[in-house]
Amino acid sequence: MGKLFAAITGVQGYVPEDVLTNQDLEKMVDTSDEWITSRTGIKKRHILKGEGKATSDMGAAAVEKLMSKTNTSPDEVEMIICATVTADMKFPDTANTIADKVGIKNAFGYDINAACSGFLYALTTAAKFVESGSHKKVIVVGADMMSSIIDYTDRTTCIIFGDGCGAVLLEPSEEPCGVLDSVFKSDGSGREFLHLKAGGSLMPTSEETVKKNLHYVYQDGRPVFKAAVAGMSSTIKEVLERNDLTTDDIDWIIPHQANMRIINSVAHMLDFPMEKVIVNIEKYGNTTAGTLPLCLSDFENQFKKGDKIILTAFGGGFTWGSTLLTWAY
Repeated sequence: MGKLFAAITGVQGYVPEDVLTNQDLEKMVDTSDEWITSRTGIKKRHILKGEGKATSDMGAAAVEKLMSKTNTSPDEVEMIICATVTADMKFPDTANTIADKVGIKNAFGYDINAACSGFLYALTTAAKFVESGSHKKVIVVGADMMSSIIDYTDRTTCIIFGDGCGAVLLEPSEEPCGVLDSVFKSDGSGREFLHLKAGGSLMPTSEETVKKNLHYVYQDGRPVFKAAVAGMSSTIKEVLERNDLTTDDIDWIIPHQANMRIINSVAHMLDFPMEKVIVNIEKYGNTTAGTLPLCLSDFENQFKKGDKIILTAFGGGFTWGSTLLTWAY
């Protein structure tokens, strides 16, 4: 047997039924549809509602449909990784809760928390298990219920985020397709500009932290914007150089769906045509770890076997990076 590649052999997205439009937000905070659209490109976002509902419910819905469309039985799945910043609980990991809800019993699983870069980190991690030959069917989930950590009186954040999820199946291939290379970076000093202050060991939950609304996302938009554009564009250039490619060789770039102005800026810095940049931010907003697999699911029918695709993301921490893959079907 020659070198093994980790090929994506199926994708599936999921978003909740309830929708929060810009018009709805106009009634909640001092904002407008024009203001939100011109600054973010977002028109609506989906919100998971219902008592007892959590991130794992979205993950389970996506994974169940993924297994059905790829004719994969729960017993065949050997590993499941969930990228999320909104785990159901501090422990156990949401990946294992998803596995339980869909009947996966022969797999081990765990969560990865790298904010909006989480799906890319999880995809590359899972690919290594497949490439090594130790695992034949691995599921990677990117899922976040951002509504659970958003302050809907803060117009700087509540207009941006939504709830959503996507999942992919990785399987070994002897063809040079699937995950080919990744460039990842991080800078912990970026935590100053994008974080959730309370609830961890640094500031455990207390009556005071709840009263001060410290369990909601904090973001300083300007430095995050600048770092996101620089980080995603520079790692795309690096992954191209490492693989002796130019932007002309790339069929699609799929960027993290954080802000339309960020996406436009990255494409401009690369001199890459927007018609080959995958965008669905207007429908979902920023679903954090869910954005990239949702893009893969929404545009699955437009991809052709052999297409060269670059996924890129930037998240709190800061974390960022780009992954080069060849579409396998």
